[in-house]
Amino acid sequence: MVRRGENIYKRKDGRWEGRYKKGRKEDGKIIYGYIYGRSYQSVKDSLSLYKSKYNNGKEITGELSISVKEWMYHWLSQNKKFIKESTYSGYKYKIDKYIIPVVGHFEMNKLAVHDLENMIEIWQESGLSSSSIRVVFTILRSSFLFAVKKKYLNENICEHVDLPSEKRTKVRSLTIPEQKMLENEARKSIDGLGFAVIFSLRTGLRIGELAALKWEDIDMEGNYIYVSHTVQRIPKHNGASKTKIIYSTTKTQTSIRKIPMSDDIKKWLLKRNNTSTPYIFSNNETPCEPRLITYHFHKIRERAGLNNIHFHQLRHTFATRCLESSADIASVSSLLGHSSIKMTLDIYADTMMENRIKAIKNMEMIVKTAL
Repeated sequence: MVRRGENIYKRKDGRWEGRYKKGRKEDGKIIYGYIYGRSYQSVKDSLSLYKSKYNNGKEITGELSISVKEWMYHWLSQNKKFIKESTYSGYKYKIDKYIIPVVGHFEMNKLAVHDLENMIEIWQESGLSSSSIRVVFTILRSSFLFAVKKKYLNENICEHVDLPSEKRTKVRSLTIPEQKMLENEARKSIDGLGFAVIFSLRTGLRIGELAALKWEDIDMEGNYIYVSHTVQRIPKHNGASKTKIIYSTTKTQTSIRKIPMSDDIKKWLLKRNNTSTPYIFSNNETPCEPRLITYHFHKIRERAGLNNIHFHQLRHTFATRCLESSADIASVSSLLGHSSIKMTLDIYADTMMENRIKAIKNMEMIVKTAL
């Protein structure tokens, strides 16, 4: 027995069953909820309440009632073909490690701002830095924005969440005496990985860019080094091994650049030129992976008596030497492959200030001499 237009049915076991809309899946299909009762009237009364609750919720938040976990995986699969493999792997790792364990069980249209604020508190208590929190939260915000564009949700609640302020730590570059000690030890190394240290100090290449460098990227006549690729070890999400090495294009379009080659670098390259392998820093026919370069770097810096420094500081040291040589900020930003001059200014504000102090002192000396 069916009451038309009400979605109320008489079951074979004698009970009454009412069906109501709970929401929609990521593909737009309706999700139904069910109510059971001994009488038609009891089911009808309950059904009215649930329908009213659904309609109110639809108006306020939207119809997407699948879990955050289901939605994040759907969003990731939809974007997989538009992003690099390394980006996808990074997103997947962060979603699985930080987002799903905390809010993965919530339904999308029932997740509230206070739930997200609680999630951030949990992240902070676990020791996640402010900058990392911002990176992970950006992934969540992007997935919610996609849901809004698809009209599954009425608004992106992530926009109402205040994130912890990012505390930018001062960049510590090597002093000139420290750089000299490090380069001296690097030159004693009998393999090419020793020179990888000097190469980074004189070019500002990221470690992945250094590992990906091929002989075909070197223009001996024009004295340029072309940077367009990077080598990374990323997590694998299937198979026996946990990670794998990939060779891919650089992280952003601005990271694709050409760098003038110093005489010191050119002499070393001419001496070492070995076209039997495509990579300058190689392991037979494959690129030398970043963690092997890092391993040799730490051996060299230990022999140089330098503690508490890491490979990325070589890139900062290169930028600092350029600025100390009165290079303009636009040129330094281009050499580093930064996405904007503002980014370079933010990172090297302290170094720039030291140059400004020198400029004021020089100006005063000139004025005093003239007067």
